[in-house]
Amino acid sequence: MLLQAAANYTVETYVLENDEHCPAAHLCHHFVKGDIRDFDTVYQFGKQLDALTIEIEAVNVEALEKLESEGVKVYPKPSAIKIIKNKITQKAFYKEHGIPTSDFVITHTLEELHNHKSFLPAVHKIGEGGYDGKGVQVIRTESDLDKGFHAPSVLEKMVKIQKEIAMIVAMGADKSIAIYPPAEMITDPVLNLLDYQLSPAHLSDKVLWKAEAIAIRVVKELNSPGLFAVELFVDETDDVLVNETAPRVHNSGHHTIEANYSSQYDMLWRILLGYPLGNTAAILPSAIVNLLGAEGHSGEARYEGFTEVMKMDNVFVHLYGKTHTKPGRKMGHVTIISKDYQDLTYKANKIKHLLKVVS
Repeated sequence: MLLQAAANYTVETYVLENDEHCPAAHLCHHFVKGDIRDFDTVYQFGKQLDALTIEIEAVNVEALEKLESEGVKVYPKPSAIKIIKNKITQKAFYKEHGIPTSDFVITHTLEELHNHKSFLPAVHKIGEGGYDGKGVQVIRTESDLDKGFHAPSVLEKMVKIQKEIAMIVAMGADKSIAIYPPAEMITDPVLNLLDYQLSPAHLSDKVLWKAEAIAIRVVKELNSPGLFAVELFVDETDDVLVNETAPRVHNSGHHTIEANYSSQYDMLWRILLGYPLGNTAAILPSAIVNLLGAEGHSGEARYEGFTEVMKMDNVFVHLYGKTHTKPGRKMGHVTIISKDYQDLTYKANKIKHLLKVVS
């Protein structure tokens, strides 16, 4: 999606990825096969470029630091990626800077986790390597403790959530800030994965101002140009707490392609190229449905209900070009735009049950 947006600008694009059949391989000008976790691979790839950005946090930060010291522009800065890529340092960052977040303790082993029975109910998150609901375990009672991780992790006190929202914040190299309207995320309780979302989220002015102020504060304290998705909880007392931050374009911002004047991808290009930040206002309210691989299906991907969904008004299907499906794998998303929130919710639920990714 970032490469699709690149077509609007005069840029030459390079992609480093371990799979030469990845969806982005045919959209860039130059594809390099290699491991983004390997120092030499990242360094050799980056030293020929003017600017670099990331698609996932699991990248060799030391190589990015060396490239930055040699004049390559890295967005976001390696210092920000280093804080965010480990959930332990990320939570410590919030605490250090007085950014509201849920109470937490650090654990290193399963035995250590068993010492915190009084802290339950809580959520155990592995320090590094978790994504899309993987590396996250809900620990409600003592009997759930063995589901936790025998590795450095964060045990976060469970919050009684009224809503979960995401704020996408852009910061230019000149410290200019642009913030998108909030998206409300409705999560699949089994997969711990975004089910569908609505934007702009229905929030009181007081909660909206709080959420905007906190999200901007996170990005300012990270002190880095780039695009950041700040995920927040609104609790039952209307307090706003930071859950996690992603230093990149994000699932919670996919709707901006059709629903906002400047998409999150256009915005990132503006940052990379040193252009003024774009207009984040919503053209119309929107919803997103994630297309996930159906349970019990692994193999070559087939899309049931595709033609029926394509017949629907103001519905935009994005298939990611992944040839093989497996249960819970993100295979695409569908965006719906409408001025009527009831219409958005109705269509989102209809698409969720109509469009299936099977093998």
